[in-house]
Amino acid sequence: MTFTTDERTKQAVEQFRGFDVDTQLALLWFGYLDIKDKLIPANQTSAQDTAAALYDQIQAKSKEEQLQAQRDIASRADTDISRAYTALSSSAKLDVWLRLAQGMENDIIIPMPSDYKLPENTKGFVDTIKSLEFEQRVDFTRSVVMEMGAK
Repeated sequence: MTFTTDERTKQAVEQFRGFDVDTQLALLWFGYLDIKDKLIPANQTSAQDTAAALYDQIQAKSKEEQLQAQRDIASRADTDISRAYTALSSSAKLDVWLRLAQGMENDIIIPMPSDYKLPENTKGFVDTIKSLEFEQRVDFTRSVVMEMGAK
């Protein structure tokens, strides 16, 4: 399921799919940093509750296991965490990634290495995303995280 409505956003989703899992996770992180001040968590209590429950499971893991859980979700691996993620609503999925990003900021979730640099082949993609309006960015993010989770 894709939430994108315009061609530029659809193309960005297609381009995102072509990156490896770690690059996808980094792009989600940097995308969060770019728009975090405008983000409002899901207003559906049930979405927040289910997102919080999955986030709590990930948070309880070691730092290395936290990263693996994120990789499993993004790569659609058949794991307990990834299957639980698949069962979430689109709002809850978006909320999980928001919580993970906030956890990374607070060093509760394994952070991005401070010396991490995006691969050179992401430059055009990043420029495209930065040219999108805020709502288009949210639609883009919702589209890519909706597809994640166990197949």
